[in-house]
Amino acid sequence: MGIESLWSTLERQLLPAFADYRQRLAELPVHVKDDRTLLTEADIAIQKLIIQDIRDCEPNAVIIAEEEERSGLREEIFHSDGRLWVIDPIDGTAEFVRNDRTEFCSVVCLFENWMPSAAFILAPELGSGRSPLLITADHHTSAVTLNGSPAPMVQRAQNTISATRSSGGPGREFDAIAAESTYRVKTRTTSQTIDMLRTVVDLRDHTDPSLHSFDLFWRRQQKLWDGAAGLCLGDIAKLRHCDEDGAPLPAGPEFLSAPTPVFESTVMGQPETVKWFLGVKH
Repeated sequence: MGIESLWSTLERQLLPAFADYRQRLAELPVHVKDDRTLLTEADIAIQKLIIQDIRDCEPNAVIIAEEEERSGLREEIFHSDGRLWVIDPIDGTAEFVRNDRTEFCSVVCLFENWMPSAAFILAPELGSGRSPLLITADHHTSAVTLNGSPAPMVQRAQNTISATRSSGGPGREFDAIAAESTYRVKTRTTSQTIDMLRTVVDLRDHTDPSLHSFDLFWRRQQKLWDGAAGLCLGDIAKLRHCDEDGAPLPAGPEFLSAPTPVFESTVMGQPETVKWFLGVKH
């Protein structure tokens, strides 16, 4: 089974699973994990579906999945030859558990040679009229698709930055600096993957209400599964990504074998905006 067939299988199985759980939100228990993110039965069930589909395609696949609850080193990473799969069953669970919200998605990212090489992002209700949006990316062909067609890429500055922070948290000096430079800053946390997607793909004509694009995405303490697919998209779009000191983001077996691989900070965006950001941060 090729990767396009895998993506089709995932879409076919995940859409009805999401629809079923969304119809039963009122009876779905919601747990708060140690990192203050949310966990539901749907996260576990959807992760199992994704893992099974990957193993049907690649029986010996090395997989990093958000809801694994690992505590020790992932020793299998060192024997993977740089090929592994990263899964976030529901990115944006806090959005998923609310009937009035749609910014959630399932994410799968294939790594080859220790770097993201292909990505699958399925947002079941993000499209116009709460229709599904499926975005796929292939680094080998430089292709990014939206519902099977070439995706419209962000072409011009939107003067908007995704730099969310914890709900109720204090304002930051950066917010005022951005405002002085005429940038609008999105601070409400939703799906990190979708915000990274909106830094690459222009979704404005495909969502209801219209979702604007971002010139820059910035997060601190970003978990691997929240950023892997977005970084794959950014590479294809030739965006710049680095940490907030301008250094390359970590990669390789030492980073990926951690129980929870975390980027200390993630910056991705149009090169001129990243240059501006690094300047005002120092």
